[in-house]
Amino acid sequence: MTVRGERSGGTAPRNGGRSALRAESDRLIGAALREDIGEGDFTTLWTVRSSARAEAVIVAKARLVVAGVWIARRVFSRVEPDARIELLVEDGVAVDPGTGLLRVRGPARGLLTAERTALNFLGRLSGIATLTGRFVEAVAGTSAMITDTRKTTPGWRLLEKWAVRTGGGVNHRAGLDDMILIKDNHIAAAGGAREAVVRVAASNRRALEVEVEVPTPAAVEELRGLPVRRILLDNMDEDGLREAVSRVARWPEPRPELEASGNISLERVRGVAVTGVDWISVGALTHSAPVADLSLRIRPVASEEEG
Repeated sequence: MTVRGERSGGTAPRNGGRSALRAESDRLIGAALREDIGEGDFTTLWTVRSSARAEAVIVAKARLVVAGVWIARRVFSRVEPDARIELLVEDGVAVDPGTGLLRVRGPARGLLTAERTALNFLGRLSGIATLTGRFVEAVAGTSAMITDTRKTTPGWRLLEKWAVRTGGGVNHRAGLDDMILIKDNHIAAAGGAREAVVRVAASNRRALEVEVEVPTPAAVEELRGLPVRRILLDNMDEDGLREAVSRVARWPEPRPELEASGNISLERVRGVAVTGVDWISVGALTHSAPVADLSLRIRPVASEEEG
């Protein structure tokens, strides 16, 4: 029997550590600010004195799991290097409406110019973490783990997968080069699932883990005895999933893990989890997560009040 900490998967190699996340966030922040500011924030420049100082607080307007306060801080620092920034909560914490997440003080112009970009990053990533947390909570007490997919915003994959982890989920592969996932189209082009696996085994000098998609419970039998780490049970109903779990349970050790995928909603996910599958992949975590509801509240301050 496999326990949670022993499973394959986890953080895929290219999901990266903190240094990779910082580098990726800086790249995206630069692009986002160029997109938003263009030739200048003329509204702010023409309405706010250059000497004006302010304090701003980002506040949660709904219950959410926080993800990305450190990125919001980097946005404000990029726009206004003289800003004094205080993180009021840590990423991964569930907060109630009205909770302050980040406080920043400094020149009012910089705070206003950075506002939308900071909220966009924090709202997007907190939305993913919040939805992930709801799926994880829904399967609590079962052996199933919630994982993401490659259905991410182009260019945002590293950050979006980090937000899934922050919400309590586990990352699937980060890209095409860190795992073998033989899907229906590969099988059709290769002439069958067994033929596809045999070809991979002959070429897999990287020792990449192999997963194979099957369309029916009976189709798992074609993979018996093959070097397959995980079987993807695609678009099966709960009865089909239970049958597939039962079939594989009769195989000799080591048995492949089983992953359910396809139209997994929040309402359905617990029913899928109790069938006995090891993994449940949910594309909606990244492609359909609502943006977290946040606002920035700003007030003018005197210079001596800052000190």
